[in-house]
Amino acid sequence: MKPLIIANWKCNPTTLEEAKLLFDSVVRRIKGVTNVETVICPPFVYLPILGASAFAQGFGGLRFGSQDCFWEKKGAYTGEVSPTMLKDLGCEYVIIGHSERRRYFNESDEMINKKIKAALSANLKVILCVGETLEEKKSGGTEKVIESQIKNGLEGIIGKGPLSDLILAYEPVWAIGTGKACGIPEARAVNLFIRKIIKNSPIIYGGSINSQNANDFIKKAEFQGFIIGSVSLDPEEFTKLVKNIDLIS
Repeated sequence: MKPLIIANWKCNPTTLEEAKLLFDSVVRRIKGVTNVETVICPPFVYLPILGASAFAQGFGGLRFGSQDCFWEKKGAYTGEVSPTMLKDLGCEYVIIGHSERRRYFNESDEMINKKIKAALSANLKVILCVGETLEEKKSGGTEKVIESQIKNGLEGIIGKGPLSDLILAYEPVWAIGTGKACGIPEARAVNLFIRKIIKNSPIIYGGSINSQNANDFIKKAEFQGFIIGSVSLDPEEFTKLVKNIDLIS
């Protein structure tokens, strides 16, 4: 498969005008990139507008994803967005279990499991985020935490057939937004550990990735792509990263 690069804009930008400028800047810069699957995950409110913009520009190489979803198809769930709604908007991917959802919204493995099942049923490709905190890392609990998050998040899913629509994203919580990416040998060891649990699904990395260190995570740590946070809001740096990976793929 092509390397997968997910741009997670999180709760940014704050206006539609800024979102359009960012999106258009990325689109202009990555034209001609053929060896990378690039996915933009903007806030919910921008999804239909940016999707229409991409269609109008005739840019078919870009994919869209959501930063989250609910586990029900419809109903009296004020404020929620269902996988079916996302699919109808043209989304192909959905991020589930991001550490910020776990931390700030108290999402449990049980809730994440329900979301994954609902998203897969709607034929969305799921990006399941797993990763340890600094305290868990220092206590030697990295593998225990990751194994628990994977097995609990995928309860009733593992062993039920091929997981062709599942991507595992290793995002050490202590590396997100800190400028301190995981060391390559350590990241590779975690990658191989995850591979023992999930045999065939792609495994990507997130946490202080930039255009300077990205290649090593592909070549040396053997990841199959990235989930990018703050750098995805910088169109020049983000597209430089995408083009660097495009060249080595």
